[in-house]
Amino acid sequence: MLFKSFEDITYDDIISSDNLLGAWEEFLRGKRKREDVQVFQYNLMENILSLHSELKNRTYVHGTYKAFNISDPKPRNIHKASVRDRLLHHAIYRQLYPFFDHKFILHSYSCRRNKGTHRALNAFTKMTRKASQNHTKTCWVLKCDIKKFFASIDHEILLNILEKHIADTDVLWLLRQVIASFHTQPEKGLPLGNLTSQLLVNVYMNEFDQFMKHELRAEYYIRYADDFVILDVDRNKLARTLQQIEGFLRSKLALELHPHKVSICTNASGVDFLGWVHFPYRKVLRTTTKRRVQRGVAGRDLGTPAVQSYLGLLQHGDTYKLKITVLERKPI
Repeated sequence: MLFKSFEDITYDDIISSDNLLGAWEEFLRGKRKREDVQVFQYNLMENILSLHSELKNRTYVHGTYKAFNISDPKPRNIHKASVRDRLLHHAIYRQLYPFFDHKFILHSYSCRRNKGTHRALNAFTKMTRKASQNHTKTCWVLKCDIKKFFASIDHEILLNILEKHIADTDVLWLLRQVIASFHTQPEKGLPLGNLTSQLLVNVYMNEFDQFMKHELRAEYYIRYADDFVILDVDRNKLARTLQQIEGFLRSKLALELHPHKVSICTNASGVDFLGWVHFPYRKVLRTTTKRRVQRGVAGRDLGTPAVQSYLGLLQHGDTYKLKITVLERKPI
């Protein structure tokens, strides 16, 4: 998708039949056999033209959500919108993502094209090497996690941030409909499961990223969703940085750090970040992830996609013994 300046993107771009049809093709991938998708597709053009008409007349109202739980690996409460609303989420996303992604910092890795977990892990490895001058100096790592991240997103703060970037009042109206369609408490929360939520939380946290890079001038900083790390050779500096982080998150974004998931430790002692425990010259899976791998392959043929996926995961760290236990079906 070509990048467009926001002056070129309008409400009409988002709600156009061409954009809705393009969004449908993207939404359809991997979902063709689902009953609700097939029902919508049976009268596809009628449904799209009806949605376009409601959006054009600004009579569109977002529907309710269906809630269900998953383990990913920890329990998560997912809220699923109707096919019609999810189609609109894709239409919004495909127009707004290129502009906002252009504004995000280099080392923000969650829910972005050409980013992801493995690139975040590689960036962390490179940063520890640079910060420690090839492991000749002690490198301290401040690791933080935001408490109840998606559930704590403040709607008005988010809309105020969006207003700084978006001039089209109709686009803002539409985004308000989507944001207001869900709450965990009055005026708070975004649903896990919405494609738009993935973009909006990055827009929200970009305020923090910019603060880290341009006000605190953190040279070694990586964020993946609500997990982030800052590296420095000065532990006292990181302790002061932590206080500034807590103040900014609380006052500007109405967010709190998880009290049990904040730590300052040396890289040599092992840093648990994004499912791996990182040491200067190696990284190993955390114990809970090892157990999940063992459970995930139990009773399954080695050729199944799930087992191959786990074996693919093991390629990204020092997991020789674990790979043997998986291949030979031995207990960890």
